[in-house]
Order: sequence, then structure tokens, then C-alpha cells
Amino acid sequence: MARSSGSKSQEPKPTTVLLVRHGRTPTTGQVLPGRARGLHLSEEGRAQADRAAQRIAALTGPKAKGVTAVYSSPMERARETAAPLAKLLGLRVRQHKGLIEADFGSWTGRNLSELGKLPEWTQVQRYPSGFRFPGGESFSEMQTRMTGAIAEVVKRHPGEMIMCASHADTIKAAVAAAMGSHLDLFQRIVIGPCSITAITYTHSGPIVLAVNSMGDDLKTLVPS
Repeated sequence: MARSSGSKSQEPKPTTVLLVRHGRTPTTGQVLPGRARGLHLSEEGRAQADRAAQRIAALTGPKAKGVTAVYSSPMERARETAAPLAKLLGLRVRQHKGLIEADFGSWTGRNLSELGKLPEWTQVQRYPSGFRFPGGESFSEMQTRMTGAIAEVVKRHPGEMIMCASHADTIKAAVAAAMGSHLDLFQRIVIGPCSITAITYTHSGPIVLAVNSMGDDLKTLVPS
């Protein structure tokens, strides 16, 4: 049977997702905050969020529509990171529970220096696909949740560019999935505070345009 000449036009248009880790908080690098409420951006983190917003807003121009929707994890630190961009573009921040931080269970709120001494920490770093946080979720569940959330918002915005404010591990897991890399290798990916990671989702698969971008010109984010 001959293929319909209009089949390609019916394919969903590529959607670019800008994954932004929340800005620095007073406990970044010291504590595993998880889903504990009440953690806000530090003064430095707010400045980082403002700079990220300016970089992303610069994508809007005569030849570029720019970001059309802003999503965020429900956590305060992520919503505060998304807010400056939403304000600049006249958009609202839409919360999506799928973008939330991993559930670290009983490890929530513990010092990273203390956790690093536990025998389980080696498994977290080298065999995360087989680890479940005590009383929390597994890395595999986190990755499935995060990639599912991205797939959902991509479906809502065909042919657009959207921003999603989330967390380090969730973004690392999304990058690993997009690259076809095993989850056990995702700890090799670095996602710094307020870094921008760009992935274009096409009908034939994702294209990773940038990872952990901190200061370069985002206008170059196009497939080569």
C-alpha cells in the first residue's frame, strides 16, 4: 500500500524543553533536602534565577518565538527559579508534580557528609538502578516519573519551546534517558545550580542540545 503523502505533516512537530535546575539554597551541597517544605532560594540563588531568566528570554526575537510555557516542580526553590522567567515573558508558572525532587525517604534532611560514610552510598553512586531510598522511591521510579512528566508536557506543546524547573537528579535522569545511557551511568552527569539543559524531542527521538549550560549563548541551540 502506498504511503500517504500527508503522513509526515501529521507527525508532531519537535518540542524543545529547557530543563533548569533550581538556584542555590542555603543548604545546597551540604544537606539532602528532598521534598522537605520551606526551603527557599538564597540571595545568590535568586540572582542565578534572574540571570537564567535573562538568558532564556533572549531566545525570543523576530525569528524565534521563544519559550511559550513555564513549568515547575512543586517545591518552593524550583517555583522561585521559574518565577523570573514567567514574569519576563508574561506567563504563569504551571506546577507539575512529575518534576518534583526524588523522594529520599528517611534520608531527607540529612547531611551529605554523613550520608557519604554509609555503605549504601557506594551503591547510590555506582549502582543507582538497584537502589531504593529507605522509605522513599527508587532511582528507576524517579526516572520513569520524570521522563513521563516531560513526555506529557511535550505532547501539550508540539512545535514549541518550554521551560521546566526541576532538580539535579531528576534532570540527570532525563538526560541519561534522552541519550540512551543506562541509569547506572547518570551520576557521571553534572547539573549545577540554575544550569540550563536543552533537549529537543522529535518524532524519531530526542536530541540533546546542551547539558549544564551556565553562561554561553543559548541562541546556538539548534541541531547540527
